[in-house]
Amino acid sequence: MTMCRLSLCLLLAVAGCCYSFYLPGLAPTNFCTEMAKQLDPKANCKTKVFVHVNKLDSVETIVPYEYSSFDFCQPNENDVNDRDPVENLGQVVFGERLRASAYDIDFKKNQTYTEVCRREYAKNKESMLQFLRDRIHEDYMQQWVVDNMPVTWCYSIMESDKPFCSTRFPVGCYVTEKGQRHDACFLSDQLKEPGATYIFNHVHIILYYQKGSKTGGSTDGRIVRAHVQLASCDAAKCAKPLKIPNKIAKGEKFMIPYSYSVDFLEMKDVRWASRWDYILSSTTQSNVQWFSLINSVLITIFLSAMVGMILVRSLHRDIMRYNQAESSEDIQEDFGWKLVHGDVFRPPSCIMLLSVCVGSGAQIIFMTFIALVFACLGFLSPPNRGALLTAVLVLYVFMGAVAGYISARLYKTMGGLRWKSNVLMTAFLVPGLVFVVFFILNLFLWGAGSSAAIPFTTLLALLCLWFGISLPLTFFGAFLGFRRPAAEQPVRTNQIPREIPQQNWLSHPVPSALMGGILPFGCVFIQLFFILNSIWSGQMYYMFGFILLAFIVLLVVCAQTAVLLCYFHLCAEDYRWWWRSFFSTGTTALYLFFFSIHYFVYKTSITGALSYLLFFGYTFIMVFLFFIMTGTIGFVSSLIFVRRIYGIVKID
Repeated sequence: MTMCRLSLCLLLAVAGCCYSFYLPGLAPTNFCTEMAKQLDPKANCKTKVFVHVNKLDSVETIVPYEYSSFDFCQPNENDVNDRDPVENLGQVVFGERLRASAYDIDFKKNQTYTEVCRREYAKNKESMLQFLRDRIHEDYMQQWVVDNMPVTWCYSIMESDKPFCSTRFPVGCYVTEKGQRHDACFLSDQLKEPGATYIFNHVHIILYYQKGSKTGGSTDGRIVRAHVQLASCDAAKCAKPLKIPNKIAKGEKFMIPYSYSVDFLEMKDVRWASRWDYILSSTTQSNVQWFSLINSVLITIFLSAMVGMILVRSLHRDIMRYNQAESSEDIQEDFGWKLVHGDVFRPPSCIMLLSVCVGSGAQIIFMTFIALVFACLGFLSPPNRGALLTAVLVLYVFMGAVAGYISARLYKTMGGLRWKSNVLMTAFLVPGLVFVVFFILNLFLWGAGSSAAIPFTTLLALLCLWFGISLPLTFFGAFLGFRRPAAEQPVRTNQIPREIPQQNWLSHPVPSALMGGILPFGCVFIQLFFILNSIWSGQMYYMFGFILLAFIVLLVVCAQTAVLLCYFHLCAEDYRWWWRSFFSTGTTALYLFFFSIHYFVYKTSITGALSYLLFFGYTFIMVFLFFIMTGTIGFVSSLIFVRRIYGIVKID
């Protein structure tokens, strides 16, 4: 009876915790008016609505800059009400730079026209104005955050009846000498003078809130939506748009007044928990995602049927025939894949490199799977800024133990003796190559003064994670791997290698490897398109469930493709399956590279040598890691398959 009462108390306690539990960074913030706060000083609400500004970036140059680089209005240093938000590791690596702004907003206090500051430009400051004008021509966009939620800029599009809401809004717009209006110049008929460059120096902020509980005799609220409307104004009444001159004459000055207005509107039909829905619905196409997933599942079923037919019919028939009684002379003669039983486990060339690649690939697979599971559970959702990249980096560091164990185990099984070199190469080869490319790209970003440049202290933190955690874990995993005895192969290896008969052209390494990468890439290329969009086009992607399912399909298809090709090679009496199984699915990364080039040419408008370097530099990192991961899937699947079939058949 006592145990039942204790269990009931624990159940009630857990239920109470679940009711009041919020994921990190997702707890709602209550706002109230200044008067309500004075009447009830102990009320858990805020009176100020802070606007935080982020980096400015462009889809044309992909070189982001900090907000302060544009000579916009900066907050007063003596203002203690708002501070720069603390950034996590993922935000810093991804280039996010959240800063406090000069916009002063009180909850439920509408403002018609409030000037923030004035920026004056003379001949000696013409370079700053030229920088602003050039960035407008490159379509740089601002990103604001209110209550941990993006401020959206909504506009109508021809393809849909609903307005499209973007989490970014332009700094300005321009009109060509021929009178062709670009970007947001279509917002107003006044923005049409040929050769003119306009700046949106006035923003109208619309904050939607949901009523909450009573505080000090008044009702507090929670912000559920934030919009911004843009205007170019040379004065308070916005009678004429403000044009940026091409040049400033000596003795003349040009003034830019920055201003804003605020409206608070109640929204009853939107709950705080679903306030991100309208943003996410504008950035994803679930119908296309479902089509891609169904296509991938059909390919998986087709491959499963082929593998099942081979295993059930051909392979099972071969094993039964091999294991028959030795009374018949025909049965005693080996043929097919049994002929190479004395060479199938002969260690390949470069066993050190192969074991290191497989260990590093296992590290990436475990990291990706765990990160996607946590993302599907909501811990790495978009409101948790930088959480996804932080989780990826931390998981990769801790999965160093997996890389060390698998690499050491495989290396010892293949007869390797230089265990120290194996551990060091596992710890440094793949992450070292990625870090070198990343560091070189970071040097160019440093030179350009971009906000995407990783600070020196953050680089030191990454190196501390690498050398302080990942390296010891790799040694620990390798210690466990080398401590265990080498895996015993099911058949003995002959001393003299068997001669390989002449193969047809489809069985050669290059054609077979190219064929092996087609099906895995065909299963995931639509998901890869959305991922590339989120990276290079600034579109938010949150449908981690689709990515997790696509990742599982990729694992299955790569495994089945590698097993099929391995079986065909063995039937052709070619026992060189070790590296071929790795490349048979690793070439999926080659198609990813070709797809990235196609995306670069036809789906982006990137210009500039630095942008080209950044695009293909980061693409190389993605393709390289994808090659290691998919190659590992094919190799491990083939290894299990080969050990299984030669362990079942009877060998004299």
